[in-house]
Amino acid sequence: MLQVLDALAVRRWCTAGLEALTAARGEIDDLNVYPVPDGDTGTNLQMTMTSVAHAVEAAPADMASTVTAMARGALMGARGNSGVILSQLLQGVAEVLALAPSAGAEDLQRALIRAAELAYAAVASPVEGTVLTVAREAAAAAAELGPADLAAVVRAAAAGASAALARTPDQLPALRAAGVVDAGGRGLCVLLDALEQIVTGAARPPVAPVLLVPRDRSGLVAAREAGSEEFGYEVQFLLRDASDEGMATLRETLGDLGDSLVVVGGDGLHNVHVHVNDVGAAIEAGVEAGTPFRITVTRFADQVAAEPLPIMNERPTGRAVVAVTSGSGLGALFEKAGAIVVDGGPTANPSTAELLDGVRRSGTAEIVLLPNDGNTVAVAGAAAAAARDEGFSVAVVPTRSIVQGLAALAVADDTRSFADDVAAMADAAGSTRWAEVTTAVRESMTMAGVCRPGDVLGLIEGDVVLIGTDVEDVARQLVDRMLAGGGELVTVVAGSDAPAGMVDRLSAYVEKNHPGAEALGYDGGQPHYPVLLGVE
Repeated sequence: MLQVLDALAVRRWCTAGLEALTAARGEIDDLNVYPVPDGDTGTNLQMTMTSVAHAVEAAPADMASTVTAMARGALMGARGNSGVILSQLLQGVAEVLALAPSAGAEDLQRALIRAAELAYAAVASPVEGTVLTVAREAAAAAAELGPADLAAVVRAAAAGASAALARTPDQLPALRAAGVVDAGGRGLCVLLDALEQIVTGAARPPVAPVLLVPRDRSGLVAAREAGSEEFGYEVQFLLRDASDEGMATLRETLGDLGDSLVVVGGDGLHNVHVHVNDVGAAIEAGVEAGTPFRITVTRFADQVAAEPLPIMNERPTGRAVVAVTSGSGLGALFEKAGAIVVDGGPTANPSTAELLDGVRRSGTAEIVLLPNDGNTVAVAGAAAAAARDEGFSVAVVPTRSIVQGLAALAVADDTRSFADDVAAMADAAGSTRWAEVTTAVRESMTMAGVCRPGDVLGLIEGDVVLIGTDVEDVARQLVDRMLAGGGELVTVVAGSDAPAGMVDRLSAYVEKNHPGAEALGYDGGQPHYPVLLGVE
């Protein structure tokens, strides 16, 4: 039985954690209550932990190098929201354990508390009943012991996590309705059980960590001669369709990002003003709160006749767009429009390292990242932060669908300033409503009722609104619903499983039944989603 955690023990934990997550992957994937094919939690955690194990194996054998590699490996290999949250949990552990050659019980207690703190800090609106709750309760159970030996602390943390996990269905209605516990919380339990096995030598069922995820909001540091010395950009936009809760979250997020924050208005329309360094993060916050429009971005350094900013040795110039796509047709479409393509999407989320490689391959100084999937937005944020550390100027336009990515790419213009280009692309993406047709892979309760495997699902901006049996029929109903709110252009993207001739039939349906609306069709070839729709 171990009395302290040294570098060797941490390495063994990383290996055991990967093995445990591999064994539990299918179980954790099955806990996902969402019925559509997605980047499943267990798979994303396993792949993230694989990166951790490889990084630790290649690091020097002292404690500081080991835990630093552990945190860095998690960040670079993070896949999906769950992987990003895992990276924050491991970062918290690393911050404490890096301070001494070995860690005792008290050190581990502080490490668990720090991990929970970073996980909560990473989420703008923490939700109880998720991995956040499990992490906090595990840390609290360990801390309540006071002075104790290492084994007792680890056992208490694992037991506290398991008890918190069991309570998650009482905290989240979606979990209760599905009769499951939180998938991310189960992942954290797996990791803590693996740690207990390393410390005590007693085998327990495996477990690991996950959750909604963060994004390093560290920004573009630009010289300036006006306003606050810390923040280089003024971002302003009008915002509609935001709830009171959304506005409260927006204020908190923007307050963390910058200063000179002013938010005025009400009754569905607000004017938002803030000084920041991370333009993409500020616009993303607006997209998450409602629908931003009339976005303007001003770089303070451009308002004076200043000397050009210093250029790094052999730093590239120019601008590029790096976009995540799945399907040969979509890949070719984005490449034809000049984008650097990174393969990925639902069920195949790209890692931080893969997106960072796309940034490097661009050979340009300024890069716009288009994640094109909600589960990749946080990973894109992590890749952007890593790229900034290498001297690139990177902004993330938080596109959550391929059709939003297409809309953003259509207005990209490298003759504008970088900030103005990012703003225009974000405005175009935010003004594009999106929908999907797919097939349920598991039984689940949805907004439209209970679906069963094989049912055709119609989703509007991520929510299941239709359950049917025919792909084209569901697609037509989605078109009718979306155009009921107005729109002039309908984009139809056919997947690899789409019925032959479907694009032409849907386009004809739009033009016949919705005078004034035009339809554009593409053969995307994407898997799992026979139809993707966009309305502008």
